[in-house]
Amino acid sequence: MAMLEIKKLELNYGVIKALKGIDMEVNQGEIVTLIGANGAGKSSTLKAISGIEKISGGEILFNGEELSKMNAQDIVKVGVSQVPEGRRIFAGMSVLENLEMGAYLRKDAEEIKESLELVYKHFPILKDRSKQNAATLSGGEQQMLAMGRALMSKPKLLLLDEPSMGLAPILVKSIFSIISDIKEQGTTVLLVEQNARMALSIADRAYVMETGKIVLSGNGKELMDSEEIQKAYLGG
Repeated sequence: MAMLEIKKLELNYGVIKALKGIDMEVNQGEIVTLIGANGAGKSSTLKAISGIEKISGGEILFNGEELSKMNAQDIVKVGVSQVPEGRRIFAGMSVLENLEMGAYLRKDAEEIKESLELVYKHFPILKDRSKQNAATLSGGEQQMLAMGRALMSKPKLLLLDEPSMGLAPILVKSIFSIISDIKEQGTTVLLVEQNARMALSIADRAYVMETGKIVLSGNGKELMDSEEIQKAYLGG
């Protein structure tokens, strides 16, 4: 059984049909990426999974549990955590306080400490800046903080929405290498990303979305080599 199973998922914003009956799955231990043009429905898919948007039809099953009947907080409790587009860190709070917010549903003090050490291992800069106001971090550091905060909830499935947006190329490389490390350490990742080339380079599998539908799927390498994908998304 797949860790995440999405069946005939529909999501409407008023009269606009953002998702038109999509089917997809994510298996444990994979990085799966969603690629497609702006407005294709990629972010809406993540918001539906994490309970930010209420779905109009279909099912979202996580380890056999129906997520669409839960509120966003309970979805985090069962092990799904999202890093939103645009980072959304808590300004006015320190880096450490932001990270601690990520663990607010957990009660296991010792394990929270271990999670913090792990986050610092992925993102050493956050340890150096732990007392600094999060609002004063650079864009790249804020992205690292948003990812670190999500990891503090000890997710089984991490949803990443446009992690490379607005970052310098050298930082993009580093963020993607960290996403691969996160997978190696046992967290499954569903990645929405405008930078299709980078996303496909680390993905086990990928789905291509167009106007609320999935039009293609395959493993990352196959799609990267596909002429159709190169023309449409990789500038080839």
